[in-house]
Amino acid sequence: MTCPFCELPEELIVMENEWAKAFYDKFPVQKGHLLIVPKRHAAAYFDATDEEILAIHQLIRQGKKMLDDLHQPDGFNIGVNVGEYGGQTVMHLHFHLIPRYKGDIDDPRGGIRKAIPNLVPYP
Repeated sequence: MTCPFCELPEELIVMENEWAKAFYDKFPVQKGHLLIVPKRHAAAYFDATDEEILAIHQLIRQGKKMLDDLHQPDGFNIGVNVGEYGGQTVMHLHFHLIPRYKGDIDDPRGGIRKAIPNLVPYP
């Protein structure tokens, strides 16, 4: 079985460093939704090295700046799902950096505990 994040075409990568890369989510929940992954195949958060986690966090910060410049969001959600029962659907560690916009839901309290309307249907 192939991994879509390991075989990601270079032209889809919007930023990278030595250990990680970032690209737009194919099924975004909000405009600008980024995924940040280690370059090495690590199935889940607890399989990643300290260097990979640090590199991912560096790209999260860079991604936030890029999204601020491009879309001027009003907030962000950062999340990672671990394992099938934690909601992970692609078994390659990936962090979600989701820009949030005033009015995207009526009451944003609780963050990701509430449903965020999908812009694209998720299969």
